[in-house]
Amino acid sequence: MLRFKGFELNSERAELRREDGQVIKLRPKTFAALHMMATNHGRILTKHELMTAIWPNIHVGEDSLFQCIREIRAALGDEKRQLVKSVSGRGYMFDTEVSPVARSATPDVEPAAASPPLPAPNLAAAERRSRWRPSLILAAVGVCGALGIAVAAPMIARRFQVPDTRAMTVMPIEIRTPDPVTAAMAANITDQLTDGLSKIRNIRVLAPPRVSSGATDVSASSSSTTPDFIIRGDLQRGQTEWEIRARLIESSTGQVQWSGSYTVPLTSLDERLQQTRLTAGIGNPLALRINALTHTNVSSPESKIVVEQAAAFINQTNRERFAAAQEMLEKAHAAKPGDVDISAALAAHLIRGVQIVWYPPAETDAIERRAKTMLDKAVSKEPNYIPVLQGYCRFLQTINDFTETLVACENALRFDPWDGLTMFQLGMAQLRLGRFEDALATFQHADASDTPQVSRWTWLLGAGLTLMCLERYEDALPWLQRSLAITPGSGRTQMMIAASYEALGRHEEARAIIAKALELRPGTTGENVGLPPKNQSPRYMKRANEIVELLVAAGLPPK
Repeated sequence: MLRFKGFELNSERAELRREDGQVIKLRPKTFAALHMMATNHGRILTKHELMTAIWPNIHVGEDSLFQCIREIRAALGDEKRQLVKSVSGRGYMFDTEVSPVARSATPDVEPAAASPPLPAPNLAAAERRSRWRPSLILAAVGVCGALGIAVAAPMIARRFQVPDTRAMTVMPIEIRTPDPVTAAMAANITDQLTDGLSKIRNIRVLAPPRVSSGATDVSASSSSTTPDFIIRGDLQRGQTEWEIRARLIESSTGQVQWSGSYTVPLTSLDERLQQTRLTAGIGNPLALRINALTHTNVSSPESKIVVEQAAAFINQTNRERFAAAQEMLEKAHAAKPGDVDISAALAAHLIRGVQIVWYPPAETDAIERRAKTMLDKAVSKEPNYIPVLQGYCRFLQTINDFTETLVACENALRFDPWDGLTMFQLGMAQLRLGRFEDALATFQHADASDTPQVSRWTWLLGAGLTLMCLERYEDALPWLQRSLAITPGSGRTQMMIAASYEALGRHEEARAIIAKALELRPGTTGENVGLPPKNQSPRYMKRANEIVELLVAAGLPPK
């Protein structure tokens, strides 16, 4: 615990308190920024240092840091900026004496279990502390607005629980085609896979053992360096495509816990993109399997099959397939209401329907509440389970809680850095916050990974929409057309193509596309075609309104 200027900062409880015991609510990232500055008091911290530490593995604009600084100053009553000083052109300095305080100095506070820095709880949670376990106190995290608190608190609290850590060794990818090109590709994929796995929050990547006498003996390593799992793979270059195969092997038993393969064309992609997609093609399912192995309440194989069948059924998205997939999930949920995989899949499916506007508007609120209830229950059982984390990312983005969407997506990507589904939700939040350049980079990153297959059309649409917001209509069309080639979806892609055609002066083509879009979205007008405006930035709203004007000019009914 740290004390300064009449305040106490408790990193274990993630609390900022006045000397009289009053708790001051801070958002998780704001608390992290204050803690970093307090532990580095008297030293100038650059913006880059702060942003890298507070938002690891995610690109954010300086406005996010500025918001944290504003909130810290408001919490400390530092209107004159005497505590948190701006150093022109350099960064920020916490300019006051900070002294450590023994835990016994605050006898009124119940001791908390040791854990990494956590987001600050709200006051209501503090008042109920005598009845809640410390870990549940931390569940009531402050998010912007009362609705955000009610929606996100259970998820945000548990996402900071420390999951089981597993040690992995990635063995060099073997080559089935003995030539220099394949050898170089295999070496690069080994490096990329190792780097990706090392980013995962509950994985410790160990270096491969040394080779002696022509053999590699992992079991001969000391117990402190013996991995729990070994990842082996091989690569082959055919006439038209690359094929990579990989296996996850439990080192103590030799049992194969997962195996998979992935192919990438040789001719249509440059070498760097081939490497990235080959790595992601095995990295994504590998991360999912590793994540499942660290959870105690994982579903039965039968539940996994239901979830996979439902996902496959809506790969070519249309209303009929969507309804059939929901029926499949509803039946499974009724049979196993406590199954985490099925609950997470059904909740994500419901939110997807809200996003695509395939439910009657009058039912939307009830559907969102039902999805939230299922996700809350799933989080209580499996707080770091990827399907649950994905569901919350989608949910927060759907209810326009963009700030917390960024945080939730960042956390999800710490368990699967190749997850394009989560990158899409992250990119949409960045886009609607007016951070067009960040959003485009996120969608392009998702496209480079190109996984999972069921979500491919989403980041293509996101990239196209972002380029339209940047008034790069010619560049937007290839992205939108690639998305449309995968699925017509709800007609939103056609609408964006029509607006791009109209902006480029291709008026007849725009009108023809509008007509097709209205077949999929009957009743759509200039008034209801846009996304819900809550919490959207002025920059995004301005461009969105201009796109609607293009749609109306192309033939969309204004009202």
